[in-house]
Amino acid sequence: MTIYVKEAMNIFAGDTGTDRSKHLTLDSLKLASLEEKTAEHHAGGSIGAIEIGGLGMNALSIQFKLKGTDPQTMSLFGINGRTSMPYTIYGVIRDKSTGRAIELKAVAWGRLTKLDPNEWKRGDLDEQDHEIKEITHYELYFDKTEKYFYDFLASTWRVDGTDMNSAEKTILRIA
Repeated sequence: MTIYVKEAMNIFAGDTGTDRSKHLTLDSLKLASLEEKTAEHHAGGSIGAIEIGGLGMNALSIQFKLKGTDPQTMSLFGINGRTSMPYTIYGVIRDKSTGRAIELKAVAWGRLTKLDPNEWKRGDLDEQDHEIKEITHYELYFDKTEKYFYDFLASTWRVDGTDMNSAEKTILRIA
């Protein structure tokens, strides 16, 4: 058994060109929360309620904060006509038992739906909060091995390389 610790991170906003790297201004980043849709059910003859899962997945979103003003990410925000853009995230995870650095990589296709420049206060370093929503494609790799793969348009959800939705896609003739 080992402990894995997050040490460093970077995000490439819009693509993976070196001019899109935010490693010098990235203050914080939250990867997409994976959460099943559930519904409470309290049967007429039961003593209590249960939350029934397996009803699909909640929408994904990613948040990040940059120090300073970032004109490049400001240009990615837009209503009407903006299409999904790729956002690539890299992280260094340290295996505390061996000291080995492990790559964590996430790729998300979505839209920048929030850009909050925060309060401007003299003497304080300004910052911008960002949120990516309408994520139609998401991949997460741990140590260069696929952990999660989500594709809304293809109705694909893989965990450790296994398609968790293959039977349903076959029955619905969308495989």
